[in-house]
Amino acid sequence: MAVLKKEEMQFELQKSVEILERTPLILEAYLGRLSKDWLKNNEGENTWSPYEILGHLVYGEKTDWMVRVKTILRTSGNKLFEPFDRLAQLKEDQDRPIAELLTDFNVLRTSNLEELRALNISDEDLQLTGIHPEFGEVTLGQLIATWVVHDLGHIGQISRVMAKQYKNEVGPWINYLSVLKR
Repeated sequence: MAVLKKEEMQFELQKSVEILERTPLILEAYLGRLSKDWLKNNEGENTWSPYEILGHLVYGEKTDWMVRVKTILRTSGNKLFEPFDRLAQLKEDQDRPIAELLTDFNVLRTSNLEELRALNISDEDLQLTGIHPEFGEVTLGQLIATWVVHDLGHIGQISRVMAKQYKNEVGPWINYLSVLKR
């Protein structure tokens, strides 16, 4: 039997929103009410714990995604994005309860998606550009697609970090657990 090659899904704003609106629900189900060991352990030096990853997502909701969307949609003025501090969450209070971080993320994401929907972005708008400080010219469509993949990547990262807490406990099954080999 021949295996058909799966085509990549084409970008559609509504399909992107489907993922973006679910991320807070996923993280609440995944991280809410977990013990500190699950939340605060990482993969070693210079890596993030699930708590820190959530803090990074909260910071991005405050300072990155919608700020850049609005920069691109501006009809005049500077289209250069402000640099994003990828480590800003490490400067925040590391003792805030996880429930507060989850609530903050949910509130911020809900507000950002309401604002995104209210912009009534057209297919033509998705081709508008801004200037990323490292990559140069990027489109609104690329920015929103990156927002989605960023969420999915960090959900995967949280899973990997948590899985590695039992790396030494799985014994010979490690050979079948690819998440532990990254």
